[in-house]
Amino acid sequence: MSRTVKAAAVQIAPDLTSRDKTMALVLDAIDEAAGNGADLIVFPETFVPFYPYFSFVLPPCQQGKPHLHLYDQAVTVPSDDTRRVAERCAHHGVVVVLGVNERDHGSLYNAQLIFDANGTLLLKRRKITPTYHERMVWGQGDGAGLQVVDTRVGRIGALACWEHYNPLARYALMTQHEEIHVAQFPGSLVGPIFAEQMEVTMRHHALESGCFVVNATGWLTDDQIESITPDIGLQKSLRDGCMTCIVTPEGRHVVPPLTSGEGILYGDLDMALVTKRKRMMDSVGHYARPELLSLHHKTDLTPTRHVSATGSQFQPIPLED
Repeated sequence: MSRTVKAAAVQIAPDLTSRDKTMALVLDAIDEAAGNGADLIVFPETFVPFYPYFSFVLPPCQQGKPHLHLYDQAVTVPSDDTRRVAERCAHHGVVVVLGVNERDHGSLYNAQLIFDANGTLLLKRRKITPTYHERMVWGQGDGAGLQVVDTRVGRIGALACWEHYNPLARYALMTQHEEIHVAQFPGSLVGPIFAEQMEVTMRHHALESGCFVVNATGWLTDDQIESITPDIGLQKSLRDGCMTCIVTPEGRHVVPPLTSGEGILYGDLDMALVTKRKRMMDSVGHYARPELLSLHHKTDLTPTRHVSATGSQFQPIPLED
């Protein structure tokens, strides 16, 4: 029996000054997309409070103030921020994938949060390797986050930005039979070539994995770009690069992509196309050769402290003793 999922990919500008203001934009977008019948709503990479665009155009010696501002406005998980998103998901019965800057004590991480339609936070994963300038901002994730989760709309996997150029990371999700792959990019970065490369990557993953791809990229206004850097030459590096798109398992756009301006892209996903594509080529099933090629995936959380007990530890002695 055929099943259709209505997906919404959000391309809007964050508020570069306030987590609360960006969160208000998130909640408004959820309300709008759900009101238009969306079952799945996807936001851009680290949308809350904002992607660290400053790190792409400012030298390290000038990043202190904006970096500390990002620390101040970053999201902890769980928190009132995640609860508000969860409540909105449950209210509308929608699945939401939200990108956040996660603060864990003294470190920041590029995190992707998948909320189910009943408000359950099913997955928090961290980008395994921040890219280039991002390594000045975020720590590294681990293999524990490379999971596909069952949601009301189907099996969802997620990667952020250039993680899509790590074929083993993509394959780790493919082996778990993702039906909908969620991708998140910053947008408003690098220039038109970024959007062109992104489109190729999204369409290729859809074809190779035999799943739908829903990709959301961010947007910056002219005023926001000027607030990040007054240098006209560097401002060119913060324009274009948007490719919000929804792609079928056959590698086709469901609807024309959104490459400029703010908006919400909607597309109907005919889930029968997943089987139609995999009938021809299932790269982790009948087209695989595991006796020749296979993936070793370490799924443990990576601790920063390893303890080897060599004897009994001192036990505190209460004052009354």
